Amino acid sequence: MTDYIHAEGKTASESVEQQTFFQWAAVATGKHPELRLMYHVPTEGKRSARQGARMRAEGLRAGVPDICLPVPRGGYSALYIELKAGRNKPTADQLAWLAALDAAGNKTAVCWGWQAASKAVVEYLGG
Repeated sequence: MTDYIHAEGKTASESVEQQTFFQWAAVATGKHPELRLMYHVPTEGKRSARQGARMRAEGLRAGVPDICLPVPRGGYSALYIELKAGRNKPTADQLAWLAALDAAGNKTAVCWGWQAASKAVVEYLGG
């Protein structure tokens, strides 16, 4: 089941929140070295029709979660996070991906802000 974790207070843009999250992760690798395996899946952004077609041909899929930590923990295969900011909500495609990934044995979360995402990661890794 997907967790929904909200930030304390206001959030910046999704880009700023994600950059801050990965800055936090770089520092936290001292305590959690497996964070070096975490990565962002760049599915957002505006593209020309030609670029979009090429990227879809290369495997780009709408709704894929923003962040993946491919480390098994607590009976899960990996952690997938959809990072949100402000009043943004997950799209239908994002919810479908999260449900499918959850059904396949992964932990999934929708997090509003970098602090919520860092909390999800720390909890997933076991504190």
